[in-house]
Amino acid sequence: MEMFGAAGGPGPAAAEPRRVPLAVQRSGAPVPATLWLPVNGTGPWPAVLVGHGAGGHKEAPIVVRAARELTALGCAVVSIDLPFHGDRTPPDEVGLSAAERRTRLGLDGWRARNALATTEAVADWRAALDAAQASPEVSNGPAGYFGLSLGTRSGLPLTAADDRIRAAALGLFGYSAETGPEGVPEAARGVTVPVLFLVQWDDELYPRDGGLRMFDLLASPRKTLHANPGRHLDIPAAEISSALQFVAQQLRGGGSDEPG
Repeated sequence: MEMFGAAGGPGPAAAEPRRVPLAVQRSGAPVPATLWLPVNGTGPWPAVLVGHGAGGHKEAPIVVRAARELTALGCAVVSIDLPFHGDRTPPDEVGLSAAERRTRLGLDGWRARNALATTEAVADWRAALDAAQASPEVSNGPAGYFGLSLGTRSGLPLTAADDRIRAAALGLFGYSAETGPEGVPEAARGVTVPVLFLVQWDDELYPRDGGLRMFDLLASPRKTLHANPGRHLDIPAAEISSALQFVAQQLRGGGSDEPG
């Protein structure tokens, strides 16, 4: 189970997408990645980058679910193993569950390590998008981003830095003037594309005040907040689908600030 990412429930019925290995190199090192394509048609399809939660990986349940739904909506999906995750797990942590890994490091240590890897993660995402858009089946036009919790930690500065990202669904993440994370306000003020931001009202990991402050920091003139009762992992399955539809709709040129 992903420690800091919503696993959700089963999404709408959708055909299993084609799963294609994606070769990504950055600074001479491989970035483990997967490209997911619609089962029918030839594209090119707009790319949506899908980030996993802490303790997850590039083919975690939330990523697989997003890939099914987004490819059914006519998008290609790119996923990577973020630093310290999946095929990049430190050798002494291989075989441990996400809960065991977090316990060994402590919550503060776990978060600090992920925070220090943010710059690397953003560079990895940009390299992965470069590689995906080199495929004739992936459009080199506007792309989107979906990622919650740890997926927002890297997706927020990515969206601010890369002008190919034209829409994002983010959330389950917050900011406190007292505790940070450092660099979040600057990244948020660089996000000007349409954003759907998700908050869990009773989130025990990122309390609602920080989530609301995070939403307020986003500079986008077209931002929407969806809040639901429950703890961090209690996000409704329908809310995940709504967020995915939002991103796909923006890339299709629908222009609506609400999914549907």
